Amino acid sequence: MIATAEISLYPLHENYEEVIIEYILKLKEYNGLRVETNGMSTQVFGEYDTLMAAIAAESKTVFESGKAVLLIKLIGADRSKENLPEILK
Repeated sequence: MIATAEISLYPLHENYEEVIIEYILKLKEYNGLRVETNGMSTQVFGEYDTLMAAIAAESKTVFESGKAVLLIKLIGADRSKENLPEILK
C-alpha cells in the first residue's frame, strides 16, 4: 500500500535547523521514498512499511539526541500533487 506522511519536526534546542536538515537528508537516503520539503513541513511518499520504518528510525535518532516534537499526518494513499483532482492543481 502506498502512503503519504506529512511531517513537522520541532527540536527543542538551539541548533534546531541542523537537526531538521539532517532528519530530512536521512529520509532522502531511503530507497523507494520520495521526499518533498517546503517551509512548513515535509511530505514523504512511498510504500507504507518503508515509510513508517524510515520515520521510526530517524525519529528515534532525533529523540535520543534531545527533546523534540514530531507531528505526523498519515494517509493510506499517494496524495502528491500529480494525484490531486485537476481543479486543485
